[in-house]
Amino acid sequence: MIVPMKKAHILCEARDAESTVKSLRALGVMHVEHENTPESTNIAVLREQVVLINSALDVLNQVAVSEEEKIPQDHTLNKDWREVAAQILDSRKRHEQLEIASRGVIGQIQEWERWGDIEPSEVQFLRERGIYVRLFLVPLKEVKNFPDDVVGKMVFATGDIAHCVAIARREFECPFPEIALPKQSVSAMKRQLLEMNEGMESARKDLLSYARYRDSLTKIRSELEKEIEFQQVLAGMGRDGPISYVTGYIPFDVEAQLIAEAREKRWGILINDPSYIDEVPTLIRNPKWASLIRPVLGLLGLTPGYRELDVSIPFLIFFSLFFGILIGDAGYGVAYILITLVLQKVVLKKWVLENPDLKTTFSLFYLLGCSAVVWGVLTGVFFGQTWLLALGYVPPVPELNDTNFIQTFCFFIGALHLSIAHSWRAVLKFPSLTFLSDIGWICVLWTAFLLARYLILGEAFPSFGLWLIAAGILLVIFFTHPQRNVLKGIGTGLATVALSLMNNFTDVISYIRLFAVGLATLAIAETTNTLAFGFGNGIVALVASVVILITGHGLNIILGPMSVLVHGVRLNVLEFSGHANVTWSGTAFDPLKEE
Repeated sequence: MIVPMKKAHILCEARDAESTVKSLRALGVMHVEHENTPESTNIAVLREQVVLINSALDVLNQVAVSEEEKIPQDHTLNKDWREVAAQILDSRKRHEQLEIASRGVIGQIQEWERWGDIEPSEVQFLRERGIYVRLFLVPLKEVKNFPDDVVGKMVFATGDIAHCVAIARREFECPFPEIALPKQSVSAMKRQLLEMNEGMESARKDLLSYARYRDSLTKIRSELEKEIEFQQVLAGMGRDGPISYVTGYIPFDVEAQLIAEAREKRWGILINDPSYIDEVPTLIRNPKWASLIRPVLGLLGLTPGYRELDVSIPFLIFFSLFFGILIGDAGYGVAYILITLVLQKVVLKKWVLENPDLKTTFSLFYLLGCSAVVWGVLTGVFFGQTWLLALGYVPPVPELNDTNFIQTFCFFIGALHLSIAHSWRAVLKFPSLTFLSDIGWICVLWTAFLLARYLILGEAFPSFGLWLIAAGILLVIFFTHPQRNVLKGIGTGLATVALSLMNNFTDVISYIRLFAVGLATLAIAETTNTLAFGFGNGIVALVASVVILITGHGLNIILGPMSVLVHGVRLNVLEFSGHANVTWSGTAFDPLKEE
């Protein structure tokens, strides 16, 4: 449920503003609303420091990922972190500069190595004594066309071009493109490259030595971010002469606690209900089982508005159902459960112990895996279906394998899902007559269900369907905005009906995606099995079959959750939430607190 909030105003003397904010932070119950722009010189400096430490941590994180050395994290940073961060960035810059320069040297070595080890100083020495050495690019057919007193020799050829050295006892000209001598010999280039590699290794070792401070720097960053938050509250306080005040929102059940704190600290305090124009943050408290959907909402960044519905429970129930239908394979469900178990108990064991909230995420994965297992058992699908049915397995609900039945079932789920949204709204609107408009939309939705069966599946349209749609339209027209001026109310209702009738029909139809995607998943599994078992006997056939089975089913297991995110989430976030009038435009309750 969305917890009711109170708007609180805390007043204090301006000289006590800092201590007041510290006390509020220690209390940790108020979501602060700034009265002034929360900017100051201190905040700007702190943000620059966060940028610096983030840059340093980005470098260290790359080192930790790319290096095989085990980097201990039990070293406390006992010197100025700014100096350490600057040294980290300097080492990274030095490494990058040397890496770029070394690529250029490697290119030079590759270019000149085939010429031999030409020493430019020796060529100059010969020139000073009247012996001239020059390099040319010469077509192979013209290698012998040097002047008579010029000795030309081909060193190597690429394609139809010869790379030649020409030597003479005089200055001479040749009708061929000349190549400028290298600035240094190949051996000197190799020595330079060796020095660069040593410099890069030195920079790399420096970064490895700094990587042991990563946890300390991360902790310092958190402290800086908390200090920024504190300074923003301080800068955002309202001021009226010698009085400063801070405004924010608190859960209704901590009102007494805040009042007691105000008495102890001698603050002025005013607590009232938020007005309709206030941007009230949303705090959701649900039973532990209903909180399983929280990781999905957190991943998508979804928070309902304060005055909207908390749809966590129907979201979780139908999301689990959609997962089972979209995956539709008990074998895949078992695979997801085993993968989750390995991640929780082995791969991410330390991380899970450090972050208790991750238990909720893993519990959700177990639930979704079980949902796929249940649906697979009901339909007789375990890494495909044909082979299991051939063994004599009889699905408990064989109708779920009937194309017409499962499509009807999808339309039924759609109508039911959206009807729950309107029923919820109707209950909240009661005893206002506007609740009847939602009853009307429920009638429209079930008419859409009957119409979908008629148009898509060829089922007969029942006679009561006309009465159902007529009743629904009339209820919407008369009670969307009931007014004393009946004609004016009818006009508003007609506009609503005209815009929404087709939308309701398409929303119910959109649930057919559950059938389509589930069928595609089964088709891939069946195709994989057919290919794998079609190779005959023998070791080669066995190996090929295993590779195909792992590849095909592995691909299905990987793509399955993606289809759930696309389709299962959409049906909850768009279709259901749209009918429940949930726009997900809320701001999560984020109180000022120390940790």
